[in-house]
Amino acid sequence: MSIHTLALALALTAMAGTAFAQSAPPTLRVELAADPANPAAPKMGDRLLFHSTIRNTGATPAPGVLAWVGLVQVDPGQEQPVDLEDWSAHKAITVKLVAPGESVTTDWPMRLIAAGHYRVVVTAASGEAALTPSPFVDLAIRQKPVVESNRVLPVALGVPALLLGGLLLRRRHTGGST
Repeated sequence: MSIHTLALALALTAMAGTAFAQSAPPTLRVELAADPANPAAPKMGDRLLFHSTIRNTGATPAPGVLAWVGLVQVDPGQEQPVDLEDWSAHKAITVKLVAPGESVTTDWPMRLIAAGHYRVVVTAASGEAALTPSPFVDLAIRQKPVVESNRVLPVALGVPALLLGGLLLRRRHTGGST
């Protein structure tokens, strides 16, 4: 390789590196909101819906964008991330490319499993953009009563009534003698 070829190769490499360094990486912004139809005071067993918008606010495209929902419990002494296997079956989403100024919206359904105080977050990542979380959405989930009177009362009154009715029918069919 001649000195001129080597010099040209070094110059091209330097120019490419400078051009790469001068192009700003994509900038993602993530917004998250609870659906207005969600119950104001959710309890265990309720199903909630959250909406996220991932926007590329940068000047360059964001290839291979990945987004996922997260949940953390924030009750004092129980601060921990929550495994969403039971809470939500919604998996992460992938988007091949988010162009500058473009946005992607996604709905995240969630079934409430345990009472407590939680924070929901959606995080987006790209091979070229920084890891970007949304602002938190806070949740206070109420305990669901284990025994509900509207389910117990029919059984408590119905079973004795059925037994009494069965005895009366039996007595009627046997002629009243026991």
